[in-house]
Order: sequence, then C-alpha cells, then structure tokens
Amino acid sequence: MSFEGPEFGKGDFVLLDDLTIEEFMQNLQLRFEKCRIYTYIGEVVVSVNPYKSMNIYSPETIRDYKNREFWERPPHIYALADAAYKTMKRYLKDTCIVISGESGAGKTEASKIIMNYITAITNASSRHEIERVTGILLKSNIILESFGNAKTNRNDNSSRFGKYMDINFDFKGDPIGGHINNYLLEKSRVVHQQLGERNFHSFYQLLAGANEQLIKELHLSRDPSAFTYTSQGQANSVRSIDDKKTHREVVAALRAAGFTDEEQKTLFKILAAILFLGNIEFEKKGDSVVVSKMDYVKKIASLLSVEEKDLQDCLQSRVVAARGEVISKSHDMKDAVYGRDAFAKAMYERMFCFLVERINEILEVKQDIVRYGKSTLIGVLDIYGFEIFDNNSFEQFCINYCNEKLQQLFIELVLKQEQEEYYNEGITWQNIDYFNNQIICELVEQSHKGIIAICDEACLNVGKVTDAMFLEAMDNKLKTHAHFSSRRKDPKNKDLAHDQDFQIVHYAGDVKYSVDGFLDKNKDQLFQDFKRLLYNSKNQVLTKMWPEGAQSIREVTKRPLTAGTLFKTSMIALVQKLNTKEPYYVRCIKPNELKSPVQFDYKRCKHQVNYLGLLENVRVRRAGYANRQPYLRFLQRYKMLSSFTWPNHQCSSDQEAVQALVTDIQLEDDIAYGKTKIFIRTPKTLVDLEERRAQLIPHLVILIQKMWRGGLARMRYRRTIAMYKIMNRYKLYKMRCYLLEMSQKFQGVSRRADLGKGIVWTKPPAVLEELVQHMKMIHLKWRAGKIVTRIPKSDWPAVELRCAAYEVLHGKRNNWLKRRQWQGNYLALQNENQSAAAVFTSRVNQLRSKDKFSEVKFSAHVRKVNKNNKCEDRALVVTDRHVYKLNPAKTYKPMRAGVPLQKVKGVSVSSGSDQLLIIHIEGADDLVLCIQKTNPEYDDRAPEAVGVLVKLLSGHGGNHLPVHVGDQLQCTLGGKSKTISIDRKSSPVTPNFRKMTGTLLTLSATAQ
Repeated sequence: MSFEGPEFGKGDFVLLDDLTIEEFMQNLQLRFEKCRIYTYIGEVVVSVNPYKSMNIYSPETIRDYKNREFWERPPHIYALADAAYKTMKRYLKDTCIVISGESGAGKTEASKIIMNYITAITNASSRHEIERVTGILLKSNIILESFGNAKTNRNDNSSRFGKYMDINFDFKGDPIGGHINNYLLEKSRVVHQQLGERNFHSFYQLLAGANEQLIKELHLSRDPSAFTYTSQGQANSVRSIDDKKTHREVVAALRAAGFTDEEQKTLFKILAAILFLGNIEFEKKGDSVVVSKMDYVKKIASLLSVEEKDLQDCLQSRVVAARGEVISKSHDMKDAVYGRDAFAKAMYERMFCFLVERINEILEVKQDIVRYGKSTLIGVLDIYGFEIFDNNSFEQFCINYCNEKLQQLFIELVLKQEQEEYYNEGITWQNIDYFNNQIICELVEQSHKGIIAICDEACLNVGKVTDAMFLEAMDNKLKTHAHFSSRRKDPKNKDLAHDQDFQIVHYAGDVKYSVDGFLDKNKDQLFQDFKRLLYNSKNQVLTKMWPEGAQSIREVTKRPLTAGTLFKTSMIALVQKLNTKEPYYVRCIKPNELKSPVQFDYKRCKHQVNYLGLLENVRVRRAGYANRQPYLRFLQRYKMLSSFTWPNHQCSSDQEAVQALVTDIQLEDDIAYGKTKIFIRTPKTLVDLEERRAQLIPHLVILIQKMWRGGLARMRYRRTIAMYKIMNRYKLYKMRCYLLEMSQKFQGVSRRADLGKGIVWTKPPAVLEELVQHMKMIHLKWRAGKIVTRIPKSDWPAVELRCAAYEVLHGKRNNWLKRRQWQGNYLALQNENQSAAAVFTSRVNQLRSKDKFSEVKFSAHVRKVNKNNKCEDRALVVTDRHVYKLNPAKTYKPMRAGVPLQKVKGVSVSSGSDQLLIIHIEGADDLVLCIQKTNPEYDDRAPEAVGVLVKLLSGHGGNHLPVHVGDQLQCTLGGKSKTISIDRKSSPVTPNFRKMTGTLLTLSATAQ
C-alpha cells in the first residue's frame, strides 16, 4: 500500500503473488513483527492485537486519514472508520462496522478506537453533542465490561455477550443519539465456572472496591472464596485487573451515565443477593426439601426488600395453576437446586438488560427527525468470535451459529457488491466458486428439521426427556446431513462419546458439542413464583425489572419461547438489520495466548484465519479483477509513467488518457475498462505499476524541488528588488517630509530673538542623521556668527578667552561659567589688592623691562605646595611670555626667573568648584596652586586662568594645550609623581595641602 516499502510485506492480502495459506500467514507474521498491525483485504481491515501501546492514534494521524481514500495511506482502522462516516454523510446511507474475532483479539478496543475517530472528525460546532453521545457509549463500555466480562482460560477480560451499538446522525453528519443491543449473555457463568476461570468481574469488584459502610450494609465479607458462585474456578484474583480501582471507575461511570443513587445501590444489592443465593443448601426433611440455613434467606430477603417467608416458599416449592385451581407443589432436591440457580441466573440477566435499557434511555435521539430531516446512523457490531473449547456446550453452539450467519452475510454482501460493481461498469461477471455456508445455517435454524427446532421439540414433550434422547432425535432426523455427525452415525469416530457428543462441520472447522445440559439451557425456565416475588418487592427498581410478575397466580401462563429460538430470532433480525446497511468489516486476530507483544503463535493464528474465513474473503475479492480504481485516481497516481499523461494529459477524457498510458507501458493485456473505473486483473500488474512509480518518484521529487526552489528564488529576487525600490522611495519621501518640516520650523529664524536656539529638532530618519548633525553644526556656527557680530570689538578678547575655556571645560567641570566679568590682572586692581596694588604694579613694571613681555594676562594670590610638602602664600602672574611665581610678603619679589610659556605642557583642574590649579612645566616641578584671597570671597577664577593659558598656548605653534579635569590629579614635585585629591568635607578659612602618604596630597579648601 501507499507509503510502505516491501520490507513490510503486502499491505493488502489481495496483492499476494500466490494465494495460499502459507503465503497469507507469512505476510501476516511479517507485518506483525514489523509492528504493522493492520492489513487490508480490499476494504476489510485485518487487525492483530499488538499487546502494547502504539503511537498510531494521535491527532496528527487522525488528520492524515480524514477524507482520504483507502489506498492513499498505509493500512489503518481509521481509514475504515472514515470510509463508513463518508458513506453515511455523502450518500445518506446507513452503515455498519462488524468487528469479529475470538476473545482477547481486541474487538472492544477496536470499537473504542472507531468511536474516538468519529468523535474527532465531526463538526466542531457539534463536538459537545458527539462527546456526550460517545462519552456515554464509552462509559457504557466500562459498565458493560464490568457486568458482562469475565476471566476465562484464554482471556483475562473476555466479553461474555454480544453488543451492537448505533450512533445516530442528522443530515449534517452531526451525532444526535445512539442505541445499544446486547445478545446472548453467558448467564450460566453466574452459577458455574470452569477451573481457572472467574465469575463476572462485577462480583469481585464489589467485594474488593466497595467501602466498609456498603460492605456492612450488604452483609458481605471481602473474601470471594466465602461464596460458592465466586470460588468454583479458584482464580479469585487476576494480575492484569485491579478490581478495587475498576470498581471506583464503574461507580463513576454509572454516575456519569445518569444512574441514580437508588439504581446503583439496587445493582449492588442484586449482586450481594446472588452471592448469598449460591451459598443456600437444601436438606431432606421427611418428604419435603427445606433450606438448611435460614441466615442466608434472611439476608437475601432484606437485600431484595421481600418477605422472608415468601422467599423461603419460592425456594422450597412452586405454585402450579391448572383450570382455575392453584396447587402448591414441593420441590425435590433436583428442582430446588435448579430453581435456586435459575433464580440467580435470571436476576443477573434481568439486571444486565436493565443496565442496557437505562443507557439507551439516556442515549435516545432527542431531536424531531421529521423537523430536522433524515437521520442516518453508523452501527458498530462487537460480537463474539468463533469458539472451540475442550468442552463445547449450548453457549458455544449459539455463538458459532451467530458466526455462521455473519459469515454467510459477509460472503453474500461481498459477492453482491462485486456483482453490482461489475454490472454498473459494464464488465462481464464471472461466476465465482466459493464455500456457501447456507447449508450449515439451515442445519441449525431450519423449521422442523434444524437442530434448534429438534431441541425445542424435545423441550415441549411431556414426560421425562433427557439430553441423550435429544441426541437420538438428531441422529434420526439429520443422519443424511453431510455437516452433522455423531458416534451413532459414524461409529469409527472415537472422539465422539456415545449418547453425549455430536459434531458440526462449520466453515471454520469441525466442532464437537456435548449435549449435557442442552435441554435445560434451552428451556431457560424460571418458576413464576420468583417473578411474582420480585415484582412485589418494596424496591421500585426491582419491581420495574419484573413486569411479568403482575400476572395473576390463577392465570395459566403460556410456555415461553426457548433460549435457542429467541437467539435465532435475534440473529435473523440482526442479519436483516445489517443487510439494510453498507457494511464494513474488522477481523481481529489474537497472536498468542501469553499476551506477548513479540510472539506470533503460527498455529493459533492460522486457526483464527481459517475460522474467520479470511482466505475465502481474499479468494472472492481476487476473482475476476483483483483491483479497480476510478480513472481520475488512477491518473493522479500513475500519470508520471507516460509522457502522454505527464504532467497533464491533452486527451478528451480521463478514460482516454488512462488507455493511452496503459498502451504506452504495454500492460493492456491485463486491463479492462469500465464506464468510470479501470479494472486490473492480477496483483502482479498492480505491483508492477507501483514499482515503476516508486522508481520515478525520487527523480520527480528532485525535479519538483528544483523547479520550486528556482521559482522561490526568482520570486524572492523580484520581491527583494521591489522591496528596495519601495524602501528607496520611502526614504526619499521621509527625507523630503523631514526637510520640509524643518524648513518650516526655521522659517524667519534670523528675525527671532534667540536665532532659533529654542527650535526643537525632530528626530530625523536614520539616513539623514549624519546630515542633520552637520545641519545643527551649521546652525550653531551661523547663530554664533550672528551673536558675535552683535558684540563690540572691545569685548572680543574676553569672548575669545571664554570660548577657549569652554572648549576644554564644558561638560567636565561643574558650574564654571558664572555671570561675571573676567578682569585678568586682579592683583593690580585696587578693590582686590588695596594695600599692595601699587607695589605689585611697580614689581610688574620691573619684570616687563627685564623680560620684555607686553602685558599681564592673569594674576592672583595663591596657596602653593612645594616638593617638601610645605605650603606658602604666593602670587601667580601669567604674562604673554612667562609664568611668574612672586612672594607677596617681600613686595612681590620673584621667587626665580619666569617660566617661558613654551615650557608649559599642560594644565589640570578638579571637576568641582575648588580653585586647585596645576601648571605642568616641562623639565621642572609643576606649579601646584590653589587660588585664594579673592574679592568677592571664594570667587571661581581657576577656569579663567585655564582659559588664559589655553588661549596663550594655542598661539604657539598651533598646538592645543592639554587640559585634564578630574577628582584626583597627577603632578610632579621633587622629580616624583604625586596625586592630589580634594577633601570636600572640611571647609578651612585658608586652603591648605596635607600630606597623606609619600605620594598622596589632599587639598582642603572651601568650595565656591
């Protein structure tokens, strides 16, 4: 099939090269070992239980199979569920999915997977309703598994009943309700189990999981071995089942499904009553049979809400009505035991039917079909598979009859579908040889002559009729039937016991049945006294379960239909129901008895393949033409095989294109052409087509990738070019907008008082950022020029001095540019140096005559520190040629010759408002000073001194004087490098330098 390589075998058994059981089994085993649990037979799904969790049911997988055809994806049960849903929705046809297989093959799990898929693909708008419906159906699985499943020697969770579920949909394909039918509950298990088996799960779950209060209320003990009905198989616990946990899940499911507290408690009371009923024993007392221990009778009467005396009478005797008279007839020991067991079985069966009825009431379709249009449905049949045990009795007989009916229906429907398809497509129909099991169905169900009719006749006879007499009647009436055998008919068959066994040749193989108990199980008789007893219970739930108990005690009751007849009728009705629907099939196979995910028991699987009729199914499907496909689908899958159809054909129709393709690849001898489909005779031709396609696919993939990548590249190139054009246009547009905006802002700027200083520059586009910076600089220079033209010529030197200081201090020193006039030669001013201004002026004149400088640019009193860390008061004088250090105490006598400006290599000041000034001298100690004794006091003059030096030095050689601003400044004193830091915490009257370490000095001065 699609997307699976040859290493996984054939995804469809129809494609096998040789149709033999060996080839079939080899393919089945290979796929199981490769974890491919699903395989097709046409549109039938064969499922092998993997006995492990598999990651093939995810939401992604659901999307892969939604609205796909069978052949488009690897085999999966989702494909079948999708096909059933599409047929129902598109064509408004009722569909059904028949799931069959033996106990433990995964039938129930398959039905859950199908319902989950349908839940996932329905309309999201109706998801709530589908979740309600499928939720109740899934909850019902938990409930019905508890009450209808049991541990057998083959399966720990074996379904002991058949189940048919309907999901109803409206015309839009949305779910609106559902319904469940149950078939042939194995109620004999209630009173008897084989060694190694258990009673129904519900008993053990109640004993293990009920709380202490409920156990006490039901008078129970938790040990299953304390009760006869739960201890016969000696297998009270199952390793794979947690009874305690499952009981909690069952209670939760009952509550979620809508069961009332009273109904739930009644169910548990019935279970407890049945357990106590099994412990009742009888003894002879004179001519009568009586209950040996009344304790159990008292408990049962309390649980069932009936009178203890009435229950005792029912167990010990029965009332017979004849011609208006009522006679009480005491039981013998056999009748008493039979009545007790029949009562237990009937209560359990009626309780199980009550569960199904209540679930159906909750699932009932609520919408008015006439108003909302036609209702369609999908049915899911989860029915028991063919059973062959060491000891086969009445139950196995009915189950195998059911499988015969379903196999007959299956073959007929498959043949019918094939024949109709051939007729509709105009293909000549060929008769197909196959085994028709109609003769076996008639052997069982034929009126007057069938086994069920013979059994009914024996049950109706007056007098004592035994099972051996029933076998003798069959020998007489069926002695010529080819599919019936017994020891009397075939004395050489030593496997059949005299007067006990008979054998039927089923389509799946020979099965030996024991007639022991056949008549009693077929009669399925329950004395009317028990029905009246429960009808008159004070528990209204029990009363509703037994409406026939309302019949008068004097009324003569008709003999009820036998179990065999009822089952035959229900099977005929089921087949008729399925016959009106479009069927889909899931055949489940159990790979081994050990529940191992790796073991494939060849013999067991071969046996199941035989009794499921899978080889017969393949044979019918392969007869005539093994494969057929609509012309369009065939072209879509194989058109690359011919140049006439690749990449697209030019023919007038798809059929003509398919014919051209088939002729081109020379396969016309194995092909037939229908009206809408092409028919392929042998699997080999289909395999050949797939192999040719698989060889071309890699080349086509590379070609498509190449073309697609080239197309993508060209598309991306065109988009890129267009993008850049748009970007360029947009940039130009943004630039024009920005420039227009700024031009409007600067309109008339020369007439504004601030010359545009207050104009806010809008953030420019990224492409204009550099240009805008230049524009800002141009504006600043223009504005500066305008401002300068307004300054008198006499003030230009002062402006130039401030500009020089601005360039080196702006942004580095705090609050340095204060509104005051820089006067430069402060020591010559009378208000600054009242007592010594004349002395200072005289000394300066002497220095001018000596050193030939033009004027004093800056002078001030300073506090100086020398190389020995001693502080002295001095005067600083900066001229246009030298820097002098004078002693004020000695009439401003120079301390030494002036330092030529050429030797000043830098200036340092602090970032604060203190007056520290360091003048770095090339080849000598630096001048480390702090300006003091200013008027006004603490005037900030260090920036002015820096401006003077920078302006003077910028004229020498065109170099700019380095200026360093910081909190810790470096200097050279006594040939050593020292650090000057500022102590801003103290505020001395006179600034002073203090030695901290050998290389660290601290200036303590008052901040300006």
